[in-house]
Amino acid sequence: MSAPIAKIALLGSGTVGLAVLGRLSEWRGSPLGDRLRLVYAANTRLALHDPDGLDPLSCAGLLPDAPRNDRHGHHDDAPAALGTEGIRILIDATADAGTSARHAACLAAGVHVATACKLAAGTSLDQWRAINQACAESSAGFGDRATVGAGLPLLRSIRELRAGGDHIHAIAGVMSGSLAWLFHHFDGSGPFSELVRRARDAGYTEPDPRDDLSGEDVRRKILILARAAGFAIESDQVEVGSLVPPELAQLPAHKVDASLPLLDRLLAGKLAAAQAQGCSLRFVARLEQGKARVGLEVLCPSDPLHGGGGTDNRVAIWSDRYRTQPLVIQGPGAGAEVTAAALLDDVLHLRARAIGGALAA
Repeated sequence: MSAPIAKIALLGSGTVGLAVLGRLSEWRGSPLGDRLRLVYAANTRLALHDPDGLDPLSCAGLLPDAPRNDRHGHHDDAPAALGTEGIRILIDATADAGTSARHAACLAAGVHVATACKLAAGTSLDQWRAINQACAESSAGFGDRATVGAGLPLLRSIRELRAGGDHIHAIAGVMSGSLAWLFHHFDGSGPFSELVRRARDAGYTEPDPRDDLSGEDVRRKILILARAAGFAIESDQVEVGSLVPPELAQLPAHKVDASLPLLDRLLAGKLAAAQAQGCSLRFVARLEQGKARVGLEVLCPSDPLHGGGGTDNRVAIWSDRYRTQPLVIQGPGAGAEVTAAALLDDVLHLRARAIGGALAA
């Protein structure tokens, strides 16, 4: 008897969503591809649905170019398109708060969710608890390994340590690929604002780089890791040291580029002070004694977070098992391809879990 096929609904056709479609297309006709059937794919402008299976390559061609005035079928139609029977998995490749807010309801209805969006588990504590409660009360699972570190084994390691009886004491990390790149290249040979422009033009930051420089993305990541480690921290309990000065924060988006030099004087001074100690600047998230903070720090060569380059994330975990020498996990922390791979890893894991649960029943 052939193994059950999981029905997939994909939301989002940005770089990550397109990378998911590309990977699914490459898998067609392979053992991996034979386990999954894409039945729904949508963005905010167009929804494609075929219960017999969509061609991922065709979806990748149609979704991004859909006209703005098309009726969108998007988030509310996805659960219905997946039906009520069999293994059903929703892939959230959006950055949409409304989509994240519906994850708990999907899980409660027995639909597994794999997400790269940090807004579900990295914002309000109530929403995070609702997701966990829905998982506990239904047969559905929540795959979130793509939300932190673009799929690096961070959440998995923390959860497996706890499942083995370990206790997490502290977590610290360089968790933003864009900020890692910026401070890896910031050596005083040029103004910080020019590096920000380079990073934006290369796609390392959001189109408005204040979204990265504010530290809000890193706040969500440390919240997700802290909650996985057993600390029920509310979003506003994370201390955030934004790099964006007030006079830059209040500007409309179209005036940001010309005002980026507002960053230069302060950061040049901080860099000079760090270099005088033989150290570097890094934007770091820390969880210590149940409290979390994110901001710019001076890291010296002896610090476990000092290494790494490019857009690498580097995270250290201290626990009963790793008291004096932390467990350090490092690797690419940004990129559509690695994020899409992590999403589909979760999809395959959720499918296997559903089959295992059915056999156990």
